Amino acid sequence: MGKKYDDALKLIEADKLYVPKEAVALVKKTSVTKFDSTVELAVRLGVDPKYPDQQVRGAMVLPNGTGKTKKVLVFAKGPKVKEAEAAGADYVGGDELATKIKGGWMDFDVCVATPDMMGVVGKLGKVLGPRGLMPNPKVGTVTMDVTKAVNEIKSGKVEYRCDKSGNVQVVIGKVSFAEDKLLENYLALMDTLIKVKPSGVKGTYIKSITLSTTMGPGVKIDTLKADSGK
Repeated sequence: MGKKYDDALKLIEADKLYVPKEAVALVKKTSVTKFDSTVELAVRLGVDPKYPDQQVRGAMVLPNGTGKTKKVLVFAKGPKVKEAEAAGADYVGGDELATKIKGGWMDFDVCVATPDMMGVVGKLGKVLGPRGLMPNPKVGTVTMDVTKAVNEIKSGKVEYRCDKSGNVQVVIGKVSFAEDKLLENYLALMDTLIKVKPSGVKGTYIKSITLSTTMGPGVKIDTLKADSGK
């Protein structure tokens, strides 16, 4: 991987800030793995997450998905069980699933729950929380509309959330995606991040933007052209 990485790095001008279209094309060329690498967008925001009015968190459906079909677990009961199953959920249940999770079973990517099941799910906070799997109404994973929730997740719904340093990292596709599809996903996510800018933020909001692939070098994007398709 050393030589491949070094060769890929030579394709990137060290001090250049690329426009989004250039960055997408370059990130595909600089992929260094034999498998279909994931393309990830990292954005450093000028926010201070310790203040409630400066937290950035939510979810959206990428126009072209992420290239990965996620396994969805739904905590539900009554008629909502059949609804979740019909929507394509991989696992549906209640206490029996909670018991499996407590025992170390984690064969799912996203957890959805109806509000009346949060009493069961709440007891799993120490297990699901650290893994980012705890259902949350802010990102649409605590809802009575399980059909919509499952369909969106299966269609390429991604969550975005700034860490303690104000960084947001989100998968926007695969290297095998056509450039226009990756660019469309990138622009959709950037448009969302710009729209959810907290009112309490002062000064520069978008501080840096970097595209990269699995184990590949980062390509920096000009923040002044962050939402430009050119």
